[in-house]
Amino acid sequence: MSESPNALFPGKQFISTVLEALDAKTRMTGTIAHRYLMRAAMAGMIVAVFYIVNYAIVGVFDGIKVGDASLAGLGRILGALCFGPALVFIYYTKSELLTSNMMVVVIGAYYRKISWLRGLRVLGMCLLGNFVGGLVFAVMYHFSTLVDSATGDQAVHSVEAKLAYLDSLSSMGDLFVRAILCNFMINLAMLLIYNGFIKEDWSKIFSMIMAVFVFAFLGLEHSVANTVLFSVVGLTHGVNVPLALGNVAIALLGNFVGGGLLIGAYYAYANDDTRWLRSHPETAAQGAQTPARASGNGRKSGARKGKQRRR
Repeated sequence: MSESPNALFPGKQFISTVLEALDAKTRMTGTIAHRYLMRAAMAGMIVAVFYIVNYAIVGVFDGIKVGDASLAGLGRILGALCFGPALVFIYYTKSELLTSNMMVVVIGAYYRKISWLRGLRVLGMCLLGNFVGGLVFAVMYHFSTLVDSATGDQAVHSVEAKLAYLDSLSSMGDLFVRAILCNFMINLAMLLIYNGFIKEDWSKIFSMIMAVFVFAFLGLEHSVANTVLFSVVGLTHGVNVPLALGNVAIALLGNFVGGGLLIGAYYAYANDDTRWLRSHPETAAQGAQTPARASGNGRKSGARKGKQRRR
């Protein structure tokens, strides 16, 4: 007895959902590009808010002393947990985040639903919108005291650590690996959401929060989050722009490998049943006949019920 394609390729729902999302993104970047930029900018704004919340929490706990030690470690855990909902807000506001779109574009290119040139346009516009949204909030932070004192100290310390990755080739390799793992986690959460197996909103929310918690707590590198952070610290404390651009460039490449290739290309190929169906034409034929048989059974059942009612 031949296996059903749905049993052998259970991720077809995931691919279908991603391709539908891609179609909407492609049309938006063409006919109503300014609205797409607005949705991307909102994602940057959301990241800017939750990133500062993270540093504020770490700063508060770092100032609490227990003997000779501080509670900075606990602050990192709580800060990472509170940063987690950023992806939830982005998802449920239908905002556009570059890193998850890397997966979407690669899957679309694999199935030839979008050209690489058009895919780069989608990603480029998304990055621009994410940057502009973060910049808007960075300007507001400049005219406030939100990034002063302990919060600002933690943000500046984080920037210094991120820029230090460019000191040597081995450090840049470390940055690249951290960027790969970061977007692997982000798009792993999106895989769980798009595959259709998780129905409850709370399960989706938990998946997204845990994925972001892992990357925030481990210090993984997210290109959009870094772009927003450099914008905020640059306008409030100053930043080395060439080093910041170098960090973002490497993070972008790593994020593309982690989300675009390790999740996007990986599952696009794993769920591609084209060759299998060509080598098993009888299964494809059975799949095409199944709805007809079901329809016929439905008509017979309806006829029997009609006879029973007439009796």
